[in-house]
Amino acid sequence: MHRALSIDELRGIARRAVPNFAFEYVEGGAEDERALHWNREALDAIRLIPNTLVDTSKRHQRITLFGEESSSPLIIGPTGLNGMLRYHGDAAIARAAAKAGIPFTLSTVSNMRLEDVAENAGGRQWMQLYVLKDRAASRDIVSRAERAGYEALVVTTDANVFGYREWDRRNYRAPGKLTLRSMIDVARHPRWMLDVLSHGVPWFDNIVDFLPPEAKSARTGVAYFHKLFTPDISWDDIAWLREAWPRKLLIKGVMNVSDAQRAAAAGCDGIILTNHGGRQLDVCVAPIEVLPGIKHVVGNRMTIIVDSGFRRGSDVVKAMALGADAVMIGRAVLYGLAAGGEAGVSRAIEILTDEIDRSLGQLGCRTLVEVQPGMIR
Repeated sequence: MHRALSIDELRGIARRAVPNFAFEYVEGGAEDERALHWNREALDAIRLIPNTLVDTSKRHQRITLFGEESSSPLIIGPTGLNGMLRYHGDAAIARAAAKAGIPFTLSTVSNMRLEDVAENAGGRQWMQLYVLKDRAASRDIVSRAERAGYEALVVTTDANVFGYREWDRRNYRAPGKLTLRSMIDVARHPRWMLDVLSHGVPWFDNIVDFLPPEAKSARTGVAYFHKLFTPDISWDDIAWLREAWPRKLLIKGVMNVSDAQRAAAAGCDGIILTNHGGRQLDVCVAPIEVLPGIKHVVGNRMTIIVDSGFRRGSDVVKAMALGADAVMIGRAVLYGLAAGGEAGVSRAIEILTDEIDRSLGQLGCRTLVEVQPGMIR
């Protein structure tokens, strides 16, 4: 893993390590993948203006997040089907995050039960929640996460109407059934088969108890999966979650000032600006573009986190200069997981934190607090 010098090089290793259908699950966006590319274009368009003759020999990138110190402004975002890349991939990511001293967010559609991940990994653990059609399933996850000691609840609000991801059509002849071409490609990855398929096809262990008998396994349940989600989620759901959840509550999917104000009024502790990594609305603005305006209005009332498109530590520094309190990363971590399991995730985190450190030094900043909007062009 140490031969990988960048996230892009980890991506190349990942592409060779797993079958194409699994890699495209990580890589792909919605429809024409405009939002996917705009995320990168928006970050690439931002340039930094350094100071000089500043002693940065004692610089650090530690931040305080919800009253606790984190070693870096990074947070591992929620990603589903990690077990498709590596066996028990959720625990591998959580362990790497704990070792790095940063929070990890477990997805509702993880392939491990939330209790098992909490017990296996340690560290700062957050729980992501989809508000499902069967509200009892959502209430079950909330109560279990509280008992298991999860620090924060992250409610995803931008994916209950699924984006159209055309790689699905390329790789599957029917839900859960790979095309012949994809099956031949799987056979060319014996190490992946031994690691993943030898333990059985991964499934959504957190919600399996709420599935009908015909949807209890991955082979039979994929066609049923979309029926779990409902487009009728609303601010009423946030109200009952705020009442039910006694710890930090964040909304993931806020992209405009009025929604940010409403989240603050609803008692949320933070918001996550995201376009779901370009996997939902394909003509959606990049989160980094709306960050300054939202920060200006609600930045003194709640924590603001941003994600989507981050591949370099300098990208993270740009977000901090524009007002973010922290940055969530998703694909960068999954490239590491696919490339080398827990060691690959640790390498991805190491690459990004090293780049943040260098960027701070080259900007003439000793801490991330010193990175200011005036350094942005």
